[in-house]
Amino acid sequence: MTYNEDFMKRAVDISRRALTEPGTEPFGAVVVKDGRIIGEGLNHSLANFDPTSHGEVEAIRDACRSLKCVDLTGCDMYTSCEPCAMCVATMEVAGISRLYYASSMGQAGRAFATLTRDERHPIDVDRLRALAGSLIEERDMPAEQHLDREAVEIVEAWVKMKKEN
Repeated sequence: MTYNEDFMKRAVDISRRALTEPGTEPFGAVVVKDGRIIGEGLNHSLANFDPTSHGEVEAIRDACRSLKCVDLTGCDMYTSCEPCAMCVATMEVAGISRLYYASSMGQAGRAFATLTRDERHPIDVDRLRALAGSLIEERDMPAEQHLDREAVEIVEAWVKMKKEN
């Protein structure tokens, strides 16, 4: 599939809802399959008290519910802003095949920089990018591993169960 301006306009229109809808931020997205929108999302992080409620993630959730699957291979993502590392990871896990975006993170970041910390939900985009790709022992957040044997046994039992069905 190639770029379709109507789908990008829809993503931007969804982001515009943040101008009148409390608890939202101006990031909208649509998931497209075979030339039709199958999922839409608007950032509801503040309204839902959910830092994962970004427009892209919400559009993926909506598309997966619509198709009753978790594999969006062959689908395109249109989003009003270049996705953050969390959204990129979600797109990769879901199998999104192509991304089209409107504003860059730099462009959005310059606009957000004029807000005080209390007026926004701050994300350090550069730090997030670095952390998302680093090994767990290289991250700033302290992390410890415990009960791995028990957890791995469950994962292995689940895999065995899936192979037998």
